Amino acid sequence: MHPFLATLVLVAAVFGAAASADGQDRMPPIPADKLTDAQKKAIDEFKAARSADISGPFVPLLRSPEVMNRARAMGDYLRYKSALPPRLSEFVILLTARRWTQQYEWNAHAPLALQGGLRADVVTAVAEGRRPAGMAGDEDAVYTLWEEVQRTQGASDATYARAVGTVGEQGVIDVLGITGYYTMLAMVMNTARTPLPAGITPPLAPFPR
Repeated sequence: MHPFLATLVLVAAVFGAAASADGQDRMPPIPADKLTDAQKKAIDEFKAARSADISGPFVPLLRSPEVMNRARAMGDYLRYKSALPPRLSEFVILLTARRWTQQYEWNAHAPLALQGGLRADVVTAVAEGRRPAGMAGDEDAVYTLWEEVQRTQGASDATYARAVGTVGEQGVIDVLGITGYYTMLAMVMNTARTPLPAGITPPLAPFPR
């Protein structure tokens, strides 16, 4: 087992009960015989684009099929085709999932971050709500931009210039786009109480509120 995945198991054992969503899934899958024509069309378009059935945030999003379609289209770019390498795009996704304690998002993307080359100690620090030590230069620039935008709703000249110098203007927009997109998905799933896949214990400890 990868060392970070072993850490997840330990965290889950300690905090799983506290981190689990309260109550029942508010927006479970819609039975096939209850789907509207617009919802059926949205599912067909999703399957054509992703070669997969809807899952996770797209289950509640199906209640507004036009929103689901447009969210999927944005995700097609931000997840698979952005200007950032997977190591950085997954880093931003994990930062966003941690901010929202979004268990489904974290469970899906922590392994992808590791596969993309993000170090396990960086992922562990994010999971624990700490600024990672010893980040690569581009990771540090992206983290600094992300954190400052969350904290101040903007970016200083120095932070902005460093980010542009590191990932370019398109990269900066893609960092912000990924943050906004996965924030929206996190809000949807937290509100709908979208469950983790069966048998998965929530991997994140909740932050104090």
